Amino acid sequence: MKIDTVCVQGCKDKLNSTGAISVPIYQSATFAHPGVNQSTGYDYSRLQNPTREAVENIVASLENGTQALAFSTGMAAISALMELFKIGDHIIASDDLYGGSIRLYHHISKKNGLKIDFANMSDISALKNKITKDTRAIFIETPTNPMMNVADIAAIKDMIKDKGILLIVDNTFLTPYFQQPLSLGADIVMHSGTKFLGGHNDTLAGFLVTSNKELAESLRFIHKTTGACLSPFDSFLMIRGIKTLAIRMEKAQENAIELANWLLKQKKVTAVHYIGLKSHPDFELSKKQARGFGSMITFEVASEQIAHQILEKVKLILFAESLGGVETLITYPMLQTHADVPQNEREARGINERLLRISVGIENIDDIISDIKQAME
Repeated sequence: MKIDTVCVQGCKDKLNSTGAISVPIYQSATFAHPGVNQSTGYDYSRLQNPTREAVENIVASLENGTQALAFSTGMAAISALMELFKIGDHIIASDDLYGGSIRLYHHISKKNGLKIDFANMSDISALKNKITKDTRAIFIETPTNPMMNVADIAAIKDMIKDKGILLIVDNTFLTPYFQQPLSLGADIVMHSGTKFLGGHNDTLAGFLVTSNKELAESLRFIHKTTGACLSPFDSFLMIRGIKTLAIRMEKAQENAIELANWLLKQKKVTAVHYIGLKSHPDFELSKKQARGFGSMITFEVASEQIAHQILEKVKLILFAESLGGVETLITYPMLQTHADVPQNEREARGINERLLRISVGIENIDDIISDIKQAME
């Protein structure tokens, strides 16, 4: 099946005896045993639940993986991922990274004895110079949040393939509909399912996906032991969201391309970062390793006053954190997603008082552009 068909038809309830089209919400904490040393396949919902199992299966299928694990949030997924490592292990992460991930690395991972470095993943030689004998993983976002830098997944994997280093890719921005990192050599793919996979800004979720049996077993043990599993109801909402993933991604991307080109022509806009622009330095790489460009745009305006004006005057567009829903959202990274990043680090990444990020939704593009236009005036 093609991937858009998988989104719609790929999630089935293996227990279904009623003909229900939607996977039921198995709202049960525990399951009865038929007898001693017998099980229905389900024992306790922290270990596995039929609704969660269904969404894990569809996410694994979309990513061309063999197993997926569903967590209560994206950060819960990354936190569980860090439990693969021990004191003294060295991890290299993208230097332009979601602020919550940076906060986790600085305040939790380092406290737990992990050594964390950050590198420009678009520069293979710079990354190579960061690798030490203790390096156990490279964690990349591609494209990055919020500066939209792209890393060459296959090239990074080729560089580390004989070094025993895991390649972990946060695929939240492009989703498996546009990009499948496992097929490019990644060992583990991470998602904040809250974003595009769910697609409606109504639930939190996180996923880890792999095709490595040993990694899957280790992650499954961590998952059941630490316990941040996705609830049956939230699993149901994720399944519902994934059914429209393909058409949402296509429509939002169509809008984003038009909006990015419009922003380029505005005198009050000094820079536009969108990987679907031919002027983007990673445009050709994006075409090579992904099927699309997504719908995330970051742009810089001429002054802090203009940035504040836009945030306060938008009417259709919502000034809110998060991304990936059907509604267009605008975010102020320095005060929201990256508020906990020290100012000098934040500004070194280009995240200043003039920078805005837009998650383009599926509204009519004329209405989106009209709203930004009136907010700029």
